[in-house]
Amino acid sequence: MQNYELMVIFTPVLSEEDFKAAQNKFTSLVTENGGEVVSENPWGLKSLAYPIQKKTTGLYWVLEYAAPTDFNEKLKTQLLRDESVIRHMFTALDKYAVEYNAKRRKGVPTGIEKAEVNNG
Repeated sequence: MQNYELMVIFTPVLSEEDFKAAQNKFTSLVTENGGEVVSENPWGLKSLAYPIQKKTTGLYWVLEYAAPTDFNEKLKTQLLRDESVIRHMFTALDKYAVEYNAKRRKGVPTGIEKAEVNNG
């Protein structure tokens, strides 16, 4: 089992229900193929850095999961077939990234927070 992070940009015209249904579709695909969902983070509607398919915004969603290494090809095929997906990106996480994400989720200081200034 390898740890991965998947970022998906969905088309901005999806309703809230369709956005959640798309998220559930991919999380269930992970679990059905022997994987484990670690965390989900729907970012919502964000501006794109450049237009994609004549769209300037997209619905962002980040999924952290652990799965067998051969699973990503199946997931990639499903992402490419889904018309609501504009872009996707897989990132393999090393042990330090997994540890960092776990700390961030729990609210433990990770060392990159901005220093607070006390003016007294």
